[in-house]
Amino acid sequence: MTVSKTEGYTGIAKWLHWGMALIWLGSWCVGILASHWREELNPHHELTFLHKAVASTLLFLIVLRVFWRLIKRPPALPASMSPLMQRGAVLGHVLLYAVALMALPVSGWYWSSVADKAILVAGVFVLPPLVAPNPDLYDLAKLIHTWTAWFCAALVVGHVLIALKHHFVDKDEILKGMLPTSKR
Repeated sequence: MTVSKTEGYTGIAKWLHWGMALIWLGSWCVGILASHWREELNPHHELTFLHKAVASTLLFLIVLRVFWRLIKRPPALPASMSPLMQRGAVLGHVLLYAVALMALPVSGWYWSSVADKAILVAGVFVLPPLVAPNPDLYDLAKLIHTWTAWFCAALVVGHVLIALKHHFVDKDEILKGMLPTSKR
């Protein structure tokens, strides 16, 4: 496999970034509404079904995104960033990939499996359960998914704030390079 270093983010990288960001954000918001206002907004679990159908697509998109990142390396970080800041950027992205795009959907899949509830991926096919139904693990599975969701929200907010810092304070090209219509 040939790995190429790019001068800017490719169109596919941008589509994966923004598409997955919208899927993640929409799923997160619907999940919050579905769980915290269950009686008022989700009495028949329509929001829960929507949340699962949309969020579960991330399990498949992350494979595509990691593959693309391996064959099309992202542009170099600005030389103005210290080595510590560069390591922090790498760690932040690893956490976003591992926790927000993998652990969160897998923890929801686990919770649904424990609860014996199906996940219809994008309305097309049903994911097989990860484990056998087990009512004794329901509260733990819910706790894991809930706390992972809140941790992910903190990661995403941090990611957005740092991108804005790059743009408005550092005045570098990092944010501009990831915008859908721009070239770095």
